[in-house]
This record gives sequence, structure tokens and C-alpha cells, in this order.
Amino acid sequence: MAIPHSREILEFHDRSLAQPESADGVSPEQKHGAWLHIELNHRCNRALWREEDQARRRDVPDSAIAANKRAIDAHNQKRNDAIEKTDELLLAQLADVERSADARLHSETAGAMIDRLSILALKIFHMRVQTERRDASPEHIQTSKARLARLVEQRADLAACLDALLADCRAGRAWFKVYRQFKMYNDPAYNPYLYGAKRG
Repeated sequence: MAIPHSREILEFHDRSLAQPESADGVSPEQKHGAWLHIELNHRCNRALWREEDQARRRDVPDSAIAANKRAIDAHNQKRNDAIEKTDELLLAQLADVERSADARLHSETAGAMIDRLSILALKIFHMRVQTERRDASPEHIQTSKARLARLVEQRADLAACLDALLADCRAGRAWFKVYRQFKMYNDPAYNPYLYGAKRG
């Protein structure tokens, strides 16, 4: 399968957000390889957005906020796992590329850039909602429109950077690694408040 172009990724992100959260938005030809993990990453970011909004409530008991925070941890772990898996599969497709002697190591991975594009898609979607509110002041609408334009520009810039990175990787001019997150706070073997509680 061909390495995804940013245009396909942006279209997928936007299409998914136009559908109910239970739908995946992946076309039949995208239901394998890196696309499976690009879809999972976007689904996790969407769930994280909802949980982060709900975690700011002041009209519910603390137990409800604690449930939001635990859900955030779970979604965030899956999100990071999906980024790493996306990188693994993209690098597998680039495995036969012969790198030039002066090829540069890119500090940000393609999977991390795709994750940022997913978050920008969410920001654009929700900022657009703010520009259409009937209960907000004209100042709020104008501010939201200006922010929306800036977000759209930022996403276009990042998409172009992703395409440039992948083009350079295919040409042997650049490369990236899978960077493991090792989220210690989620692991009872590494979080002292979890393994210490067991001993206590």
C-alpha cells in the first residue's frame, strides 16, 4: 500500500468528524496497514477532546471528574501506542530505501506529525462551531473566525512539512525512528504510587 499523502489524511480526519463518534470514517481501501492506526489515533484524540471538556465541569461530583481523568489516561495510552504503530508501519514501507551518507535524522516522526494533524482537525472543527454560535457576542465570533483562519493555516503548513519529510525519506535524504513513549505513570511496575501501594 502507498504511503499516505497528507491530503488523504486531512480528508479522512474531516470526514470522520462529520460523522457520529462511533463511526470510523475509514474507506474500504484504508482498512489495513498504517491507516488502521491513523484511524485509531484520531478516534482516541476525539475521545480525549470530549473527556477533557467534561473534566472541566464544576456542576458534577468529584467522582465524575475522577472518572474523566481515568478515561483520559486510557485514551492517551492508546493514542500514543497508535502513533508508535503508525511509525513502525511507515518505516517498514521505507525499509528498502538506501539512505545517502548525509541523510538527516528528523527529530519528529511522521506518526507524531499525523497526530498533530488530528488535533488540528479537532481544533478547526470546534472553532468553526464557535464561529456559528447564535448565543455569542459579535466579538467572540470575530475572534473565533480569526483563530479558525490561523488554525487552517497551521494545518496546511504541517501537512506540507509531513509530505516533505516523507518525500525526503523515500529519496533517502532523511529518516526517522520509532520513539517509544514509555508512559511510566500508567504502568503499575513503574509508578511508585501504584507499586508502593501494593507493598503497603
